[in-house]
Amino acid sequence: MPLVYQHTINSTTKAALWQIEEDENFFLKKVPLKRDVSHPHKRLQHLAGRYLLPVLFPDFPLEEILIADTRKPFLPDEKYHFSISHSGNYAAAIASSSQRVGIDIEHPTDKIFRISHKFLSEKEKMFLDEQMSSVQLLQLATLLWSTKESMFKWYGDGGIDFRQHLFVENIEGNDEEGKLLCRFQKYEPLPLLVHYRFMKDVVMSWVVS
Repeated sequence: MPLVYQHTINSTTKAALWQIEEDENFFLKKVPLKRDVSHPHKRLQHLAGRYLLPVLFPDFPLEEILIADTRKPFLPDEKYHFSISHSGNYAAAIASSSQRVGIDIEHPTDKIFRISHKFLSEKEKMFLDEQMSSVQLLQLATLLWSTKESMFKWYGDGGIDFRQHLFVENIEGNDEEGKLLCRFQKYEPLPLLVHYRFMKDVVMSWVVS
């Protein structure tokens, strides 16, 4: 079982990261495929992400998942709030019986650094210190992107501008793990704490609130 990481965040919330090494038949034994996902690898990612939910909570009702107009999956009775992410050969999931959640995983790529001006405010660009090595810049840009993706998924209702509504105010941690002090401001300002971990060749971030 390629369960790379599993974390009990609090008494009602858990998260995990899975490295996909199986074929889709492995996942189809436990995961109902309701969506028409035609691309083979995207279908594998889709299955792996949902497979993780009952790994976190064995009573998670996969068959009850619906898709909102914003494309966010949800349970109609909100027995669990949950979020899923995938990148390359990895899938991640977070679920909570009491709090709204969001999760994201990303592979650091040059493209993320090149488009950083599109999702970072002028103040946030200052985190990307020119004295850093190219590897450090790439990792930090990816972390900032992943953090905003987690916040976006936490909100779940769409209509979000990453530069105008999602803000990173401080970073506390190192090149392995830490947290970011953030602010969600589509309406009234709301502080959010986003945690992160660098694992293997991906960064995983998550928010619980």
